[in-house]
Amino acid sequence: MPLKKTVSVIIPARNEESFLPRCIAALQSASQFANCSLEIIVVLNRCTDKTEEIANELGCITVRCDKKNLSAIRNVGVSKANSEWIATLDADSIVCPHIFKSIHQALENPKTVGGGVMIYPSRYSPGIILTGLLLLPIVLRYGISGGMFFFRKDDFQRIGGFDENLVSIEDIDFAIRLKALGKSDNRTFRTLWKTYITTSTRKFDHFGDWYFLLRPHLLWRLFRGTDRDASNIIWYDFKR
Repeated sequence: MPLKKTVSVIIPARNEESFLPRCIAALQSASQFANCSLEIIVVLNRCTDKTEEIANELGCITVRCDKKNLSAIRNVGVSKANSEWIATLDADSIVCPHIFKSIHQALENPKTVGGGVMIYPSRYSPGIILTGLLLLPIVLRYGISGGMFFFRKDDFQRIGGFDENLVSIEDIDFAIRLKALGKSDNRTFRTLWKTYITTSTRKFDHFGDWYFLLRPHLLWRLFRGTDRDASNIIWYDFKR
């Protein structure tokens, strides 16, 4: 059976030597399950560990972007992609075995503009569950999802990629704009409800399971999207 279309997966990585091998192994296993070829682009961001060495050993393409800006980091990765179909994933996430099979089925339909998948934490607690529920109103209001975005490169370019004016909620903003593009030409933003990634709870492990719920002012600052100091605490200066 011939290989299905290649998917380029963009992975931002700052000191991810502990998580990256498992992330890439799961991607490669899922691509074999779907009989598709895979291009993995690891965007190195201020790495001081063996992330680059590991990525190269595992056959990934590596590029650099040292900005404290996830939008810029992801945009650099997509700009290097050689495939028409793109997916984004964080290095501390593990994809399910059938994820590329589901993405292929979605993007082979010209009426699909792209979409996202379900996100499950690597562990559960009351604090983690309640924090996750804070995103539910956004999901219901805008009809979007995330986890691992998938889309076509030309549509990414049409909406200008991830907004580099944002240092947080750039993923929510991207999904809203991708969905709006689809609506403009009668295509659908799809959530693959039976397809998922499992992501680490390292921020909860570090800060505590109730950290965000006890600091609504910090959440408000993060949801503004432009608060550099708040974003540095949670993402860009977070110790790894």
